[in-house]
Amino acid sequence: MKIAIGCDHAGYDLKQEIIANLQAENYTLVDCGTFSCNAVDYPDIAAEVASVVLEQKIPGIIICGTGVGISIAANKIRGIRAALCDNCYTARMSREHNDANVIALGARVIGPGLAVEVIKTFLSTSFAAGRHLGRVEKICQLESASYKEE
Repeated sequence: MKIAIGCDHAGYDLKQEIIANLQAENYTLVDCGTFSCNAVDYPDIAAEVASVVLEQKIPGIIICGTGVGISIAANKIRGIRAALCDNCYTARMSREHNDANVIALGARVIGPGLAVEVIKTFLSTSFAAGRHLGRVEKICQLESASYKEE
């Protein structure tokens, strides 16, 4: 499976651990940056990961200090449903019920071992559709309405 991944400076060390772990399990990662601990703006990383997720139709992983800022930024992009997760239950529900295509993590909130477990849960869970499909479609309608030209 191919996955887009990106982080700001606060998430750099966690991103490196996630990449090493997932590559060891034969995942292919598209690294969208940052490539050091030097300060960068998380909205830029969110936009880069979102672009790859939408173009290649693959899941994404985004990381900042808390996961809040980068998830807010990603969710401003049409077609992205980013879920901030710090446990396996939330990761599973975000996929099953919300068809999330990006998982956001807070490097200052979650340790590397749990982060990898949460990501694996996210990646191995499918959208349940059924009664949830109509709700996700309503999210898409809200998104489209907010992009109408005035």
